[in-house]
Amino acid sequence: MVAAILGSGIVFLDGTIVNVALPAIGAELPSSVFGVLEGQAYIVSGYLAVLAALLIIAGALADYYGRRLIFGIGLAGFGVTSLLCGIAPNLELLVLFRVLQGAAGALLVPGSLSIITATFDGPARARAFGIWAAATSGLVVLGPMAGGLLVDTLSWRIAFLVNIPLIAVALFATISHMKESKDPQASGRFDWLGAVVGAVAIGGLAFGAIRGQERAWSDTIAWWSLGVGAVAAVAFPLLMRRPNPLVPLSLFAIRDFAVINLSTFLIYGALYVGQVYQTLLLQGTLGYTAFAAGIAGLPVGLCLVLLSTRIGTLAGRFGARPFLVAGPVLMGISQLWLARVPADSAPWAAALDDPASIVPPASFLVDILPALLVFGVGIALVVAPLTSTLMSSIPSRNAGLGSAINNALSRVGQPLLGALIFIVVSATFYAGLGSRLPGVDTNDPGLRAQMSPLNPPRAGTPEEQVEAAQQSSVDAFRLAAIISGGLLFGGAVVNLVGLSGHRPERRESTTEASGTAPAG
Repeated sequence: MVAAILGSGIVFLDGTIVNVALPAIGAELPSSVFGVLEGQAYIVSGYLAVLAALLIIAGALADYYGRRLIFGIGLAGFGVTSLLCGIAPNLELLVLFRVLQGAAGALLVPGSLSIITATFDGPARARAFGIWAAATSGLVVLGPMAGGLLVDTLSWRIAFLVNIPLIAVALFATISHMKESKDPQASGRFDWLGAVVGAVAIGGLAFGAIRGQERAWSDTIAWWSLGVGAVAAVAFPLLMRRPNPLVPLSLFAIRDFAVINLSTFLIYGALYVGQVYQTLLLQGTLGYTAFAAGIAGLPVGLCLVLLSTRIGTLAGRFGARPFLVAGPVLMGISQLWLARVPADSAPWAAALDDPASIVPPASFLVDILPALLVFGVGIALVVAPLTSTLMSSIPSRNAGLGSAINNALSRVGQPLLGALIFIVVSATFYAGLGSRLPGVDTNDPGLRAQMSPLNPPRAGTPEEQVEAAQQSSVDAFRLAAIISGGLLFGGAVVNLVGLSGHRPERRESTTEASGTAPAG
């Protein structure tokens, strides 16, 4: 459990803590190829795109060659690349090392879940997933706060070097306490052609969606990436009809597995609004300080930490379906509550050096906090039951692959659905701006550089334009929150109608579930 928690936890942690260090990185590291903003974007998007692209390959490799072996390689690789990132002398090398770090991270996430699946059975497995969810959530919640303190007091390099002692503990636990497990029926050669096509499909779609949003959909590379990814996505299932495929299509004939993956795509796609637009609303539109926005995010993390283990235990006892219906419904209700936040909701100027400012305004307690608490309870109802249902629905020999497919869908769902929501948000913002400021050309590049959705207008913007931008941003967020709520309600309906409602038990029948034994 220690190895599994730290192995996947550092991947999630690194996806958040590095964001805190981006301003310091841009200010310190020289660059001869990238602009500062472009380099900062690639530090994040390069890591995430490669991580998403290689997840399915990594899961299949773990089942084929051994989960402990691949997990250990991932830990060692993540440690080496973290060290390289921490000593990078320029922005170009840091981007390269981050890409390699994403590749190493892909070996860890599906491996941790498949190792838990191979170690525990039935209700004990559901509780183990609850412990895993609580512990990894704790790392993600505390990471940015501790990372911000370390970056401010020491250096941005600590954001990468902090991984090394955690990896050392995880490697020790892996070597000394983890048993090897793999697919005993794997035969033939590993499906490297399917692996490459799958990586191009997921990586192309993820990178294209991420870069498209960063460049306001005016970038040729983003569209080419989406196009190549889409072609590969169409070709991938055709290739999987060959003998010994990377992903046996018969896995999707397992009802609970197919249903959980569809609801994952919808639920995690909806989380884009909570993770991105909610923060922008608080800081860019309502005037919260970064510290206040960080405090505002604590209720969700605390709910995950405090409730996940208990909910995992209950799901193992009573079945996961009630939790996987109630959780998305509560999350959807929270989004509808946020959709009613008024544009004149008072700002919260919390600062670490002013204890009195940490007391939140009444508007936060009425407009924001109830939604965050409901959302926190809702997501705590989802994470452990979803994971345990997913991993219990398929043969244990396909545990790595099943986990990787689900992780890949969650990571692709966010940028793809987020891209569609971004288009709606942008169109709503500029339409509202045009109606509030007659005579202003909202297509003017200069205006769009000066005022963008959910961000504060640049200094020197006339007061009437600032007010119009604030109200238009709230309108745009309101629509995004409603769409997010709709996706979450859709996930609840999918789970209600599609899940069998049985208590999670390990599927041992390999022939019935997968037909012929796959290579990976």
